[in-house]
Amino acid sequence: MARDRNTRCPAARARTARPALSRRNEQPSHIGQMVLHFYHTRSGGEVMGATVAVIGLGAMGLPVARHLLAAGVRVTVRDLDPAAVRAAVAHGAHSAASDAEAAENADAVAVFVPTDADVLAVCLGSSGVLAGAGAGTAVLLCSSVRPETCRQVAADAPAGVDVLDAALTGGVRGAEAGEINLLVGGDPAALERVRPLLAPWTAAVHHLGPLGSGQVGKTANNLVHWAQICAVTEALELARRAGVDVRALRRALMDGPTDSRTLRELEQMRLTWHAKDLANTATLAAEVGLEIPVAETARRVMTGIGVEDVARLLGNGPLYQS
Repeated sequence: MARDRNTRCPAARARTARPALSRRNEQPSHIGQMVLHFYHTRSGGEVMGATVAVIGLGAMGLPVARHLLAAGVRVTVRDLDPAAVRAAVAHGAHSAASDAEAAENADAVAVFVPTDADVLAVCLGSSGVLAGAGAGTAVLLCSSVRPETCRQVAADAPAGVDVLDAALTGGVRGAEAGEINLLVGGDPAALERVRPLLAPWTAAVHHLGPLGSGQVGKTANNLVHWAQICAVTEALELARRAGVDVRALRRALMDGPTDSRTLRELEQMRLTWHAKDLANTATLAAEVGLEIPVAETARRVMTGIGVEDVARLLGNGPLYQS
């Protein structure tokens, strides 16, 4: 059950709820381009009046902060790495001494930390995000975590603070380009209120259902992603051993029904987090009673495939070194 704000943080008693952000120029065919009535699009210059807190300035969080700053949004940041904080401040961000301080007066708080335990650590407790967030704030859990973690954070949220799970697909390159595909679960009204603040760093935003649905969607995405990598690399290695040049075959496959972003961009993929992603898949499958032989195979195969192995294969060398 959500707790009354005044029982948690005396300083918040004087804080009034922020009015909902309104929108104009809504374009349902490209929801990532919607803007506030007093905002301009990211191509049109300054964005006025809103504050976003970014918690976690790693490979995803720092680019998101940069895109928000470039759009004119006031950004407050928090990270345990002083160098990451300095990088964000150099682009115009304000640093906070705690997660709670970062969340104060923020219209939205975007959390980009690695694990379920990290999400709970930065959101809960006397110095966590929820201790600083006021009525009208939306907390976006952008990490890849279990739906139960999202529900745990929401259960501790003060009255008037909305929690959305907002899982990212598109990877680091998507974050750098400001073209994240966002999978969201939670109150649709809360999403509509903050949707304009997503425009500077997303290409598409999808509402999938109640809280936790975004993470379920991300888990499905991850299963497809890792299974594709296993299938593509295995197919190329099979052909190589049978005497076909991998480079020629790859070009041929790109012109057929097997073409995919995975096939085209394989050498650009970092191949990280497969263990965590597929463990989350196994957990979800156990909860819903589904056997997942493809995911289990991918979980085993990915332990033996690294970036150097893929690079060697794409140069027509062996995938596996004896």
